[in-house]
Amino acid sequence: MRLGYSMSYWGGAGLGPADHLALVREAERLGYESVWAAETYGTDPASLMAWIAGQTERIALGTGVLQMSGRKPVVAAMTAATIDQVSGGRARLGVGVSGPQVVEGWHGERFDRPVARARDYLSVLRLALAGRPVSYSGATTTLPLPGGQGKELSLGVSPVQKHLPVYLGAMGPKTTALAGELADGWLAIHFPPEHLAERTAHLRAGAARAGRSLDGFDVAPMILTLVDEDEELAFDMMRPMLALYLGGMGSRRTNFYNRLARSLGFEKEAEAVQEAFLGGRQGEASPAPRRRRAAAR
Repeated sequence: MRLGYSMSYWGGAGLGPADHLALVREAERLGYESVWAAETYGTDPASLMAWIAGQTERIALGTGVLQMSGRKPVVAAMTAATIDQVSGGRARLGVGVSGPQVVEGWHGERFDRPVARARDYLSVLRLALAGRPVSYSGATTTLPLPGGQGKELSLGVSPVQKHLPVYLGAMGPKTTALAGELADGWLAIHFPPEHLAERTAHLRAGAARAGRSLDGFDVAPMILTLVDEDEELAFDMMRPMLALYLGGMGSRRTNFYNRLARSLGFEKEAEAVQEAFLGGRQGEASPAPRRRRAAAR
């Protein structure tokens, strides 16, 4: 098992850029294999990875994840290739479809056909990173633009890595299968270990569809972790973050994290957290103490 460090979202806990950099350097010193930065509507993870590249030596630099709606796939390829160049071959490109709250509210695009969009995005991304002329026709994307004056273009800078790893952030069975089909890795989140085998079956189905195996495929789950001698205090400190994901990361109609919790058998708890959070009762939104959650299982 290899350890990665997630920088999460900036602005919380009173940490500034120097604090985050110190944590990344400490993770590198301790032998962590990679560091990842997320994207919402705040700090730009690609800029952070380029900044960290010049101040670290070994640790791999990942975006977890870039929002597909915010960058064209060729722009994501340019970004990843540039970070790979300045870091000496340490870039990892994680992308994901995000959700309607951000896609429609922040980027001004309709959140529709996410699986088809992800398929087209990854396909174009692969062409660009391989240095091939980008010519593609899919359900949501066609390059070059038909009837226009454009021509096939190739990425003008090559990554240091012969094959720059591309990860897909996915929670549902269809997007998870797509990761197995087209990506090099799967960025999972909030998955209890006992449910991993079921999701791995979706990866295998996707890989089989592409006529390949999962040899060398990287499963990189994000697990909320806090170490403290007082176990109950540690759980108490984690609950607000879970409440944010289950209650606030999406609209009432569409919250993929809440939907995931329901699929894992926590229907009543997920509904209660969401109702409290969206009702402005954040103090009530934190999940129940660990002993009650264990009994619910």
